[in-house]
Amino acid sequence: MIRTIFLLLALAGSAIAKPNILFIMVDDLGFGDLSSHGAQDMSTPHIDGLMAAGVRFDNAYSNCPVCSPTRASFLTGRYPDMVGVPGVIRTYRRDNWGNLDTEVPTIADTFGSAGYHTALIGKWHLGLGGDAVPTRSGFDFFHGWLGDMMDDYYKHKRHGVPYMRKGDELIKPEGHATDLFTDWSIDYLKSRAAKRDEPFFLFLSYNAPHTPIQPPADWFQKVKQREGGITDQRARLVALIEHMDDGIGKVIATLKELSLDENTLIVFTSDNGGQVNVGGTNGANRGGKQEMWEGGIRVPTCVVWPGKTEAGRRLDSVCMTMDWLPTLADAAGVEAPPGLDGLSVLPDILGTGEVDPERILIWVRREGNRKYGGRAYYAIRRGKWKLLQNTPYEPMRLFDLAADPMEETPVTDQPKIFNGLGDLLREHINASGEIPWQRAGE
Repeated sequence: MIRTIFLLLALAGSAIAKPNILFIMVDDLGFGDLSSHGAQDMSTPHIDGLMAAGVRFDNAYSNCPVCSPTRASFLTGRYPDMVGVPGVIRTYRRDNWGNLDTEVPTIADTFGSAGYHTALIGKWHLGLGGDAVPTRSGFDFFHGWLGDMMDDYYKHKRHGVPYMRKGDELIKPEGHATDLFTDWSIDYLKSRAAKRDEPFFLFLSYNAPHTPIQPPADWFQKVKQREGGITDQRARLVALIEHMDDGIGKVIATLKELSLDENTLIVFTSDNGGQVNVGGTNGANRGGKQEMWEGGIRVPTCVVWPGKTEAGRRLDSVCMTMDWLPTLADAAGVEAPPGLDGLSVLPDILGTGEVDPERILIWVRREGNRKYGGRAYYAIRRGKWKLLQNTPYEPMRLFDLAADPMEETPVTDQPKIFNGLGDLLREHINASGEIPWQRAGE
């Protein structure tokens, strides 16, 4: 009902000239795994080019150190546990820790109601059926992968089940998933070139560089030959990232060839930090994927908006995945849904203002197995102070990010700060407790 009411109200809004939007989200890209971010053993010229051409965030955060919750926050502009996705959505109920609330308006609803053609190409990871699929979540067009990780980038299955779809139709394409998502994006852009009176919102969502670390063989050999002494593990990840960068370059080149680039706002980001045990690096940040350390949640991010953003400008202000819905709506003059947790960071991007540096940011992840026990664990930040834990069984620790950016020394002499952040976190946990996340029995 909430989603239906929003759609009706948004449709009543007046149409104005609006930018096309290309939102690129990659999967498990570490903060240090771009040449623009300090990697000495890889070359990512196309992503680097986006970083140089627009505004780069040096303190952008994902909403979670794993996939599904961050994607739920992007889709809804809400904290993930407020829309039923505190953890990873998986195939089988025993390992599943989320169930997207399909009554909540989505970013696709928001832009579709404002006259945009909306498309998702690539990874979804927010449901395998029912209403929790792209075609029933506001997207006019879907060509991609419903599931979580692929067991093989060429076979496109998870637990032996094929999850590639075009719309709601099962498809069995041939080729590396990164190449497929690139090619399908190029085809989509070509289809929109003849319909310039209808702006598009394209969410390009790569699986790479998520496990399995499976680059095409020629890309792996190229890295091995170029980087003397590199391990096979690291070379595979570097090759997978460079291959993805090449695909992004082809998409950007197509925008330019079709003369769509001057009226297209581009965002590049990752859904969480890099996975350290497969060769990922997270720059001058502690930890990685699955952890509430900065390495698990700080992500390389930039915005390119020709004629609006200043090339090469870097921002220290914080933003979070859930901020993109209100930010992009603000940029396009589109009415955002009510009750969002995210904030528009457009003033930061345009240099006309700044989001409150003391804003409260909260992270949650629920997970199973013996390490997590099906329980949630959290972090909360306000200004320079960050309170965190990395499993539900360990105590919260307080860190001063200004004095200790590597989070090496817990602060033990600030009980007022510690208790204040704890009180704010409990308020959030209390509110999110009203939101069901369990999937119905199978």
